[in-house]
Amino acid sequence: MIELTVDNGVNVDALLNAREALSGAPEAGKFTWQASCKWVKGTHSRSTCQAFYGMGEDQSHKQEFSFESDHPEILAAEDNGATPVELVLVGLASCLTAGVAAVAQRRNIQLKSVSSTLRGSMDLAGILGIDSDVRNGFDGIKVHFAIDADASPEDIRALVAQSQKRSAVFDIVTNPTNITVEVN
Repeated sequence: MIELTVDNGVNVDALLNAREALSGAPEAGKFTWQASCKWVKGTHSRSTCQAFYGMGEDQSHKQEFSFESDHPEILAAEDNGATPVELVLVGLASCLTAGVAAVAQRRNIQLKSVSSTLRGSMDLAGILGIDSDVRNGFDGIKVHFAIDADASPEDIRALVAQSQKRSAVFDIVTNPTNITVEVN
C-alpha cells in the first residue's frame, strides 16, 4: 500500500502544538490586532498593518502591509483602491480559504486548486441618508467555492463547513462585535 504525502503548505503539527501549548497558557492566546489608517484625499485612504500583540508580548510582521481604499468614480471618487466593503469581502475570503487549506492538510486531503467568489449586496440608500430604514451595510453575502481536491464532494463540503466554523472573520461578520470609537 502506497501512502500519499499531502502538502498544502500548512504546518498542521505547528498549529496542533500551538493549540496544545495555549490550552495550558490561555493568556498567551490573547491577541490584539492593529491597523492604522491615514486619509489621503477625498474618500481615498491608506491603511497599514505591522504591529500586533500576542503570546504575552508585542509582536511585528516581517514587513508593513499597506492597503489603499477609495470609492469608484461612479460614486464621485477617484477609484484609487478597493472600497472598504470590498476589503471586508477580501478578509472573509482569505480567512475561509486559509481554513480550507489547514483543514485539508489535517484531514490528509491534497488540494489541487481553491478559488472563491464573494458577493455582498447592499442598498446605498442607507449610507447616503436617503432612507433611514435601510441598513448601511451588506444585506447579505454569498460565498461560492470552487475546490479541486483528491476528495469526495461530501469531504470537500465538510472542509468548507469546518473552515467556516473556525473562521475568525466569518465570526466577526456574522456576530455583533463591540466597537468603541474615541476622538482625540
